[in-house]
Amino acid sequence: MSTLVFAALAAGVALGLLLIVAGLTGRQIIDAPSDYVRRVTVSSVLPRAALAFVAGLVALAATGWLVGGIMAAIAVLVLPGILGGKAARQRAIDRTEAIASWTEMIRDSIVAASGLEEAIVATAPVAPAPIAPEVRMMVRRLDHQRLPEALVAFGQDLDHPSGDLVVAALVIASRMEAADLSGLLSRLAEATRGEARMRIRVEVGRTRVRTATKVIVGVVIAAVVFLAIANRSYLTVYDSVGGQIMLAIVGGIFALGGWLLSRMAEIELPERFTARAGDPVHAEVTT
Repeated sequence: MSTLVFAALAAGVALGLLLIVAGLTGRQIIDAPSDYVRRVTVSSVLPRAALAFVAGLVALAATGWLVGGIMAAIAVLVLPGILGGKAARQRAIDRTEAIASWTEMIRDSIVAASGLEEAIVATAPVAPAPIAPEVRMMVRRLDHQRLPEALVAFGQDLDHPSGDLVVAALVIASRMEAADLSGLLSRLAEATRGEARMRIRVEVGRTRVRTATKVIVGVVIAAVVFLAIANRSYLTVYDSVGGQIMLAIVGGIFALGGWLLSRMAEIELPERFTARAGDPVHAEVTT
């Protein structure tokens, strides 16, 4: 019982220190979820949480360590995001390149079409696969919405800073005659492709770090499992309260390293400035 109380107090102290650091540095701990995040939460987080709960119970039953059970549950929750995520990163690259390709399609269609709306409708059947659902949804909205409103909704669906630039250019062009819309779309497409190339370079540069991380985590897990099976007495030092404290410290060091790795893997994107209801700039673009 005392171990449980100590673990709860330690968790509270750690959370308090995190909040203090966040307050002093002005860092936002929890970002507002995007539409995509809200859509996938139930389907991905809940099964992983159930698996983490089961893993924690198994580790607690096998070792008798409360801290070990908590560490096992946390590892199941966060390790896939730290060690994996390749599919999500590739999907982000594909969507960025798709936005560039779709922008070029509109530019090329403007020459043959009689207007901007007709050019956008013409791209629906051949839109790049990563953004094809959003493009087709925008075209369906045009049956009962004006082009600027449909474009803004399209930007919300894309939820991508580069997509915001394209949306802003198209909204302005739909409101007033653009002097050189084709040239502007060409420059936007080139900039978006540059972002995709930057993502690819970052992904390649961080491959070595991710590989080293996988090796370290694999060796540590294998060593712990081997000792638990072959030489359990070697780990009895962690059965005491002091041992649990040391185990919590070791787990905290690993957690800090994992957090730093995940922060390093993030790509800082510019803040979105359109496709946000209630935003002053959004009102400026759509009026």
